[in-house]
Amino acid sequence: MPRIMVNGVSLHYTDTDSGGEGPPLLLVHGWGGDGEEWRPHLRAWAGRRVLVPDLRGHGRSAVPHDGYGPRDFAADLAALLDALGTGPVIAVGHSMGGQVVTALAVEHPLLVRALVVLDPAYGADEAEIARLPAEQETLRAEGTPWAVRFVGGAFRPGTYAEPRARHELLMGAMDPAVLLRCRDGMYLAPDAFGPRPAARAYLARRRCPVLAVHSNAGPAAWEGGTAAPAGSRVEVWPECGHYLHEERPGRLVALVDAWTAELESAAGPRS
Repeated sequence: MPRIMVNGVSLHYTDTDSGGEGPPLLLVHGWGGDGEEWRPHLRAWAGRRVLVPDLRGHGRSAVPHDGYGPRDFAADLAALLDALGTGPVIAVGHSMGGQVVTALAVEHPLLVRALVVLDPAYGADEAEIARLPAEQETLRAEGTPWAVRFVGGAFRPGTYAEPRARHELLMGAMDPAVLLRCRDGMYLAPDAFGPRPAARAYLARRRCPVLAVHSNAGPAAWEGGTAAPAGSRVEVWPECGHYLHEERPGRLVALVDAWTAELESAAGPRS
């Protein structure tokens, strides 16, 4: 499997390198996940070039001591895209990956043509932020069993036993210190843009169209009230749990294809 050294870290990634029409797709997993969760999407996008990394500290990538904020992950991805010469990509991110691709678009705008964020981990309200310190202490005390319970609860009861079991297995194998640092980076660090006030300011810096898909109406309504470039859209899939891309892979592929086709049509022919 391909590996590459970026910013002193060995990253594992998949690159279909299949050519085809349209910009490449970059698919980014969330907290405690890995690139394997995108396998159904890879099959559906067999005619496209698709890149699927394991973020540092996750999957088959190396586990350095630090560098677990969204901007750190985004810097790794920027180095990966530069090394592979992809040009601008359509960056798709789930949960923490939604923060990561947002940071990629804000901090490295020439590398991102459009953003797709799936139940992104930004926009936490005051109640969520108030719970975080205690949750972090519990994670620190219990380790991965707390994370396993957390991810298991992100699926709707009685549904999707296979992906739930897989994510629980992944969480159980994670380094708890990495899980803690990721959550600190998303919500509690001085430069975190997970809380709503910081998120609103950071999202205003996006310069490419954004497709946001949420499983709950409240976060979707909040996102719909943020500044977004022309062509952006917010959708709600209330029948889904947090891992909506794994629950409805075919629906997501069709939505992304249709939305990006609309963007390309609106932009007109490129010289």
